[in-house]
Amino acid sequence: MTRRPTPRLRAYLLLGAGGLVAGVVLGRPEPVLLVAPMLLAALLALLLVDEPRLDLDVSLVADRILEGDDVQLDVEVASSRRVDWLELALWLPPGLDDRDDAGVLGLRLDPDEPRRVSIHASARRWGSYQVGRLVVRVRDRFGFFAFETTSGPGLPLRVFPRPETLQRAIRPAETQMFAGNEVSRRRGDGVEFADVRQYAPGDVIRRVNWRLSSRKPELHVNELHPESSTEVVILLDTFTDLIGRDDQSSLASAVRAANGIANYYLRRRDRVGLIAFGGSIRWLVPAMGLAQSYRIVEALLDARAAVSIIWKGVDLIPPRSLPPKALVMAVSPLLDERTIESLLDLRARGFDLVVIELRPEGYLADPADEFGITARRLWQLRRAQLRERLQRLGVPIAPWTIGEPLDAALEEVRAFRRYARRALA
Repeated sequence: MTRRPTPRLRAYLLLGAGGLVAGVVLGRPEPVLLVAPMLLAALLALLLVDEPRLDLDVSLVADRILEGDDVQLDVEVASSRRVDWLELALWLPPGLDDRDDAGVLGLRLDPDEPRRVSIHASARRWGSYQVGRLVVRVRDRFGFFAFETTSGPGLPLRVFPRPETLQRAIRPAETQMFAGNEVSRRRGDGVEFADVRQYAPGDVIRRVNWRLSSRKPELHVNELHPESSTEVVILLDTFTDLIGRDDQSSLASAVRAANGIANYYLRRRDRVGLIAFGGSIRWLVPAMGLAQSYRIVEALLDARAAVSIIWKGVDLIPPRSLPPKALVMAVSPLLDERTIESLLDLRARGFDLVVIELRPEGYLADPADEFGITARRLWQLRRAQLRERLQRLGVPIAPWTIGEPLDAALEEVRAFRRYARRALA
């Protein structure tokens, strides 16, 4: 522990020195007698001071929580001697807030009687943290010295992003051969009714529509849609992170959207993969099940915006992470040229692509003058041109604003795909 003199000791020494000087200058004993108790107390403190020995134990009630939940740390302090005043201060990293607004906690310790206190914090933002770093200060019995120490680096805490709610899925252009909950557009063995046609040699008898056949001169059979699975690849743009008002982050919103999409499709027994495309490229091969859900969340926790001047394209992405017939859902503010070119490349290769555009206007300050207003309008025209270019290529875009439900933004995608099907019919 580090020993530091307190302001009381400095004041006693200064007053004592001033009294001695005044006694010598005035040639009278009264100033010396007045400050003698202060000098004696300071001398006793210097002779009798002893470093306290503390046992400090910090534990987390839960080391994995959801964004917005509370973090509880249990601190147990014990000492072999009596401590009249002990101060505890918890250091919290950015993203965690002290819920109790306690600041510094004061305790009194009796010999060999541990004290246990609970400190609560609120997880304001998802991410990986080291918590439990405490600053401990103990004053001696005279109040002349303060002993300070800091606990270890802390305990690991994983705050998972709270997913955006998704009620309806985006139907892929083509489904996979695996069984799932998505009704295929093909016709075959299944449970969903598709059409009725005349009986042909080789048809299964159980498919005969007896009610219709009884009114016709020939037999008719039902055609069904098989239930297949979808392969969804979430493309997360980590080239750019916009910080808006109230510390709102575009990357944090993108991570919540990606987590909500992954949870929804995994609950439907679909195969979901993830590609974090930015300064560094990370990927997860599409898979299904609870284990894949945990893999995706852990990968999203490590998503960080990194500045990079290297040109990166989809050629760097392993082919296994982008299987054929996969539905690629890109979450991006569409600000980096590398992301835009990669999306155009994916569409040119025939991938079924959907873009969830994080509207950057919600993160930007309002222009202050006419020049800024004009520049903003030109920039918005350029972005409108980019959206029109993607839509001409058959890429639906869902503009998503802060605070808007994700389902509401995806309705535009569903309407676009319905219109596209009618146009191709």
